[in-house]
Amino acid sequence: MTEWNKRTKAVHAGTRRSQWGEVSEAIFLTQGFVYDTAEDAQQRFLKAGDDEFIYARYGNPTTAMFEDRIAAIEGAEDAFATASGMAAVSGALMSVLKAGDHVVSARALFGSCLYVLEEVLTRFGVEVTFVDGTDLDQWKAALRPDTKIAFFESISNPALEVADIRAIADLAHAQGAMVMVDNVFATPVYSRAFELGADAVIYSATKHIDGQGRALAGVILGSKEFIRGTVEPYMKHTGGSMSPFTAWMLVKGLEHMDLRVRAQTASALHIAKGLEGHPKLTRVIYPALESHPQHAVCMAQMGCGGTVLSIDTGSQEASFRLLNALEIFLISNNLGDAKSIATPPASTTHQRLPDDQKAHLGITPGLIRLSVGLEDADDLLADLLAALDVA
Repeated sequence: MTEWNKRTKAVHAGTRRSQWGEVSEAIFLTQGFVYDTAEDAQQRFLKAGDDEFIYARYGNPTTAMFEDRIAAIEGAEDAFATASGMAAVSGALMSVLKAGDHVVSARALFGSCLYVLEEVLTRFGVEVTFVDGTDLDQWKAALRPDTKIAFFESISNPALEVADIRAIADLAHAQGAMVMVDNVFATPVYSRAFELGADAVIYSATKHIDGQGRALAGVILGSKEFIRGTVEPYMKHTGGSMSPFTAWMLVKGLEHMDLRVRAQTASALHIAKGLEGHPKLTRVIYPALESHPQHAVCMAQMGCGGTVLSIDTGSQEASFRLLNALEIFLISNNLGDAKSIATPPASTTHQRLPDDQKAHLGITPGLIRLSVGLEDADDLLADLLAALDVA
């Protein structure tokens, strides 16, 4: 078969049709499956085939369609769909680690990811060392022969630091460590994480994959051995699997993800250029701007800056005035949505961090993360400029 491009895979890969030959993928809203005989039931529980199912927590035809399709887009051997992005992060880590293992992680992470690493893993006897994700010398010093996992966000949330995936992967693999990448900001559209050396890629599918504010979902991608031999046993027994209805929404979301994300990215660049140098902003952070410290790394890895930028008004008071004056941007804490969203991380998503840690990560009181949606780019820029007038 001809090797398809990502956009074609996003529409057709992994399709399973029933005997009715439907065009739009079917939703198999069932928790269980019927066996023709007792012998068939016994055999399926011993070893189910690729298109044989037992229980929705273990697998489902609609969920399998989503897993196969996202794996094809990402260039992975396999995928396991989860109930949320954090179920994917915690499941990927917990399925591998045991007491006494060592993890090296970038310090700049989403607040819930930090909680899993700082609070949950250490409670079960896992040692975690944090490093500045863009400092390769810190990675080299922290990685040890007994390091089990190197974990980081390819673009950090919310300060948009860009990790050098290939360089970190080379250092980690030299010590025998597995490389896990939270790839949400890169999106499957621009991702080259496996090509650059990642062993596992994690997405909150709530974001760009659904992209319409409808569902909580996540996915873990990797080799078939890792997904079916390590992740699946842990996830199916601990209950973090995706529902069939959510899987169906994501299958449909994948059909137009490429178009949505590219349009959002173009608007994000337009807005970043329009705001850079504004007298009421101390910073405009967007990886596709030449002023970004990791601009070259980001362009080499993705070829663009993605759908999210961050701006700094200099104070919480100014940021709140700006947020309250916005007409199009919604004040919320999601990203990757069709609707544009403004988030003040210091007082919401990252509020639990101590002030010194926020400062170290660049999460200042005036920082606002802007997730650019599908509205007209000029309207969005005008909304921000008008709000800045009163900030």
